[in-house]
Amino acid sequence: MHGIRGERLYAALLLSLMGLRPAEVCGLRWEDVDLESATIVIANTRTMMGNRYVVEKDTKSLAGERDLPLPTPVLAALKAFRARQAEEKLALGEAYVVSGYVLVHETGEAFTIKQLRRRAYRLMELLGLRRVRLYDARSSCFTFLANNGVPDHILA
Repeated sequence: MHGIRGERLYAALLLSLMGLRPAEVCGLRWEDVDLESATIVIANTRTMMGNRYVVEKDTKSLAGERDLPLPTPVLAALKAFRARQAEEKLALGEAYVVSGYVLVHETGEAFTIKQLRRRAYRLMELLGLRRVRLYDARSSCFTFLANNGVPDHILA
């Protein structure tokens, strides 16, 4: 992840690696992030219907709604991204869209899941990495944690 530390998707990709679905990453709002206690609440998703319309809704299931601790690298990345957004808002003034979402473009508009995927794949290509679906990265992370002794009830 060192090659992307300054990239706009850095925090989003770290969130994906800690188990969030792409729709959860796109649906994460700053009101669901507590930078002081280093936790997030997963309660909202943003997905696409027919690759054309954004659909915002609750998590896939009640089990999908959960509170998660933020590992130190993810917390640092979110803090840095929050500061970056504040600078962008200051630079754009009234033209900046205050969407409330964590993953936003330079203009403040929220990313769609399609935009997240496209930009992530382009970044993987630029870095010479094998293309990995974000959802598969999530599964790989769970497998790694399970193989390294993290109990099943924590991964659920």
